[in-house]
Parts: sequence; C-alpha cells; structure tokens
Amino acid sequence: MTRPLRLLAVVLCCWLLPWLAHAQVQASLDRSTAQLGDTVTLNLRSQSAPLAAPDLSPLSNDFEVLGKSSGSTTSFVNGQRTVEYSYGVALRPLHQGTLRIPPLTVGSETTEPLTLEVTAPDPAARGATGPVFVEAAIDPTQAYVGQQLSLSVKLFYTANLANASLGDPRIDGVDVSRIGGDTDYQAERNGRIYNVIERRYVLVPQRPGELTIPPIPFQGDLLDPNDPDSFLGMGAPVSAQSRPLTVTIRPAPADWGSAAWLPARKLSLSLDGLPDAATPLRVGQPFNLTLTMEATGLPFEALPSLSLPMLDGATAYPDKPVTGNRADGPWVVGRRQQSFAIVPGKAGTLTVPAITVKWWNVLTDHAETATIPAHQLTVAPAAGAATVSPAAPAAAASSAPPEASTPAPTNDRHAAAAPHQPWVWIALASLGLWLVTVVVGVVWWRRRRRSTPLPVAPARTAAIAPREAKQAFLHAVREADVAAQAHRLLAWAQAERPALRHLDALSAALSSPEQRAAIDALQRARYASEAVAPDREALAKAFAPGFAWRSERAPPAGDDPLPPLYPFTLR
Repeated sequence: MTRPLRLLAVVLCCWLLPWLAHAQVQASLDRSTAQLGDTVTLNLRSQSAPLAAPDLSPLSNDFEVLGKSSGSTTSFVNGQRTVEYSYGVALRPLHQGTLRIPPLTVGSETTEPLTLEVTAPDPAARGATGPVFVEAAIDPTQAYVGQQLSLSVKLFYTANLANASLGDPRIDGVDVSRIGGDTDYQAERNGRIYNVIERRYVLVPQRPGELTIPPIPFQGDLLDPNDPDSFLGMGAPVSAQSRPLTVTIRPAPADWGSAAWLPARKLSLSLDGLPDAATPLRVGQPFNLTLTMEATGLPFEALPSLSLPMLDGATAYPDKPVTGNRADGPWVVGRRQQSFAIVPGKAGTLTVPAITVKWWNVLTDHAETATIPAHQLTVAPAAGAATVSPAAPAAAASSAPPEASTPAPTNDRHAAAAPHQPWVWIALASLGLWLVTVVVGVVWWRRRRRSTPLPVAPARTAAIAPREAKQAFLHAVREADVAAQAHRLLAWAQAERPALRHLDALSAALSSPEQRAAIDALQRARYASEAVAPDREALAKAFAPGFAWRSERAPPAGDDPLPPLYPFTLR
C-alpha cells in the first residue's frame, strides 16, 4: 500500500471510530414479567443511524407479533445534540414459563438475548368481567428502606371512555413518582379482549415496616355506540379500583456501618480521561478527568456527591456536576458525573489513589464494592524548565585543534558567541512557551472559578443574629417559596456556624435524624422536576427547638465538612 493510501486509511478509521463505538443496537423489554394474554413491547435503540427492520423469525415459537413501530428522539445535554433511533415490536406470549428472546439481527448488528417470565393470569382478576376494571402489581414484594419498588397500574376497558380519571397512588412515608409515559396495548382476560392503559410508578420507602398500597381508583363515563346520547358525551358513569397491596420493608443491615446506604440492582463507577503512556504530562499543563457513578434502582438524588481523593503533587479543580435519571424498563437509572481539571505541580510520579464505593446488591442480597484501581502517571518538567549543562561546549572547545581556537582579529566577538547562540535561543523560546502555558492556565482557572458560583451565603446574611435568622426561617416556612426556605435555613445555620457552605454540610453536622430527614425532603422539593411542596408543618416542627449539633468540633472555615471522598474508601 502506498503512503497516500495508508494515510487515507488512517483518516477514515479515525473518522469512523466514534460511529462504530455507538453502532451497537440495544434491546430491552418494557417489563420483565407478564401474564399469559398480556402484550409486551420489545424496544430496539441505536444512536448511530435509523434502524432497519429486524429479522423476527426466531420469535415465532414463543411469541405472536402484533405490530411494529419506529421513531426517533432528539435531546440536548450540555449543549450537545443526541439523536436516539428506536424500533418497537408488540409481542404476545404464546405459553407460560421463562421465555427467551434470542439475539436478533438488525442490519449488520446483533442484539443481546433477553428473558421474559410469563405467569398464569391472576386468579383474583378472573372475576373482573365487567367493561372496566383496574389491576395493580408491585415488584418486589419484600424490599429495603431506600430501595426502588416498581408499581404497575393497568386500566382494562372494552368501550370508549369519556371524562376518564385514573388516580395516582398516595402513600405516607413513600416517595412516589411516574416513570415513562402511558403504554397502550391489548390483553385477554376471561376469553375477552380488552384495551389496556398501563402506568408505572417508582416507589421509594423511607421507613421500615409493613407498607400498604391503597386501592387505585378510576372514574369515568362509558360511551355506548348504540346510544345517541353518547355523541353528546352523556355516557353511563362507571368506576373501579384495584386491590390493596402489601409490601414488607426491611431496615438496612445492622452492621452496615457509616457508609451511605445504597440499595441498588446494579451500580458502576468509572474514571475517564486518564492519559496513556504516549500522551506526555508536564508541570503546569492541565488535563481533564471525569468520574461517573450510575445505579439501576436508585435516582440520582440518592447517590452521593463525587470528588477525587487528595492528589500529592497536583491540584484538582471541579467542574459543575451533571446529574439525571432515565428509565430502563420499570427501573430508574440514576447518574452522577463530575469532571475535574487536574494541574500537575511537580515533576515525577503522580498517583491517583484507588476509589471504592460500598453498595448493597438487592438481587443477590449481599454487599458489594465498586472499585477504580489506583493509577500512576508520569509528569515531565515544564517545557523549557530543564537547563543545559555548560560542560558540553567547554568539552567541544577543548577537543578542537589549537589553530581553530584562534580566529581572525576582525571577527573575534562573533566567533566566540557562535557556539552558544543556538542554545540561548532554544532556552529562551522554551521559557517563553512555559510562561505562556502558565498564564493561560491561570486565566482559564480564574474564569472557571468566576463562572461557577460558590455555594456561600452573602456576608451580610452571616452577620444576622441567630435569633433573627431563626425567625426569618420560620416565617419562610409559612410561605410557599421552597428556595427561600432553603436559603434562610442555611443563613440561620451560618449565623451559628459560619463554616457551613451548603445544606449537605449542615445535614452532616446535625445529630437529629428528624432534622436530617427534613433537609432531605426540602432538597427533593427544591430540585424536583415537577412542583412538589414539602411538609411545612414537619419542617417547622423539626427545627423549632433549634439545631441539634453533633458533639465534635465544627470544621474550620474554608474546609469542607465532609471527608475528601464521602462515602468512598481509599485503598
């Protein structure tokens, strides 16, 4: 292969690698269990190109294909545009048991196999033979505090409905939120075909004990196509409700320790941006590291904040964190991502210590640890910082013939400076480049610091007397402004302990579980995607006696009250 062809091949590979990295087609089911007669949806997704029609012939032994659909979704995250292409297949299981969806061929890609647990129809639903009824199911039926429960609510109907209203569950001591949109399909019950609207909810219990999920009510008007009044919206009133459900909620294990309680189905920890051996690091030259935690069965609000351990010989400057939740079938997947600009301060070996996080696997019912191993990076001196030994020119001069060391009188000054002039210019140029790098790094760091507001209350707020700050907070509790409640609670705390910089630090400094729970509820209400009003009576009651400070000494001003990598353990 000639040199131009080799160069062209390298360019094409570099251009295609990002596309090939995202070309894999992801397959998933909208649920992991179903009853015989239900319809499930097989979803195929890709971020590279529109999906070709898959070969569905391997499904014919276990499923009936009812329909197909395709579409795309565009999203913008941190200014980056992402397009996800999807292809949906409606399937009806043909028999009970653990059914396997084998790998499917989609264009040049092959999907991963999936399994679906198909059970017999619920005997309690056999009596539901009317035109409208509601079913509810919870998974799992035994869980831990803080573990996600998946609640499925299905509305079955045979005729058109008007003025329909399906209630949402309201449960004391449980965080409830919708996940995904309504799913429409058909299902068979007692030999009759029903239209089904299914909704899914994320339930996160906050205390142990027996949890009762009350009936989910439905009200509406049933329209009869043979009744002329139905065209005027005058249908027959109809109502239905699901059966109540009971779940046993267990506390965290007694020997768990002081680490954050993270009950999840899956948890991963990754560190990206580590330079390879071919990429030189130099003193004063910044590089970026990105720490990411992702957990299935936990929203991002339940995940701890991310930070790097202390680096010996470098300074880490954190960027604004990126957080979010997404749906993986009935389960929520929480994600936290934190980027850092690392500026080496000295030459030699830079060690990034190991990072570990302890979590509880709810599928195996055992504790596990996600680990990022330690990495050692080589840092070279700054460009131009190395000095040239003066012995080399001297040795060269001493080895020259005697007659060469005696130039003509007219060129004496220029001849003496000629051997040293190239080294002088190289040293000066290297020093100039190093100074430019340092100046650019300092300017970049100062702009980043100015662009990211620090979570410190204004100085005039810290000067308020504790009594006045407490009254201002209690007054804000009576209002509906959640942001004002959070701001004045922090201002009150800073009037007593000025070193506190945010509500997370305040929560860590308190010994009262009620006050820490009230702060968590206030944070969730403040950052929820939908308007959620906190329990103002409980908030005022928790802090009416004043702050219940821990007995240990408050951290000095300027220090973070949390450990360097809470709740990670460095090894």
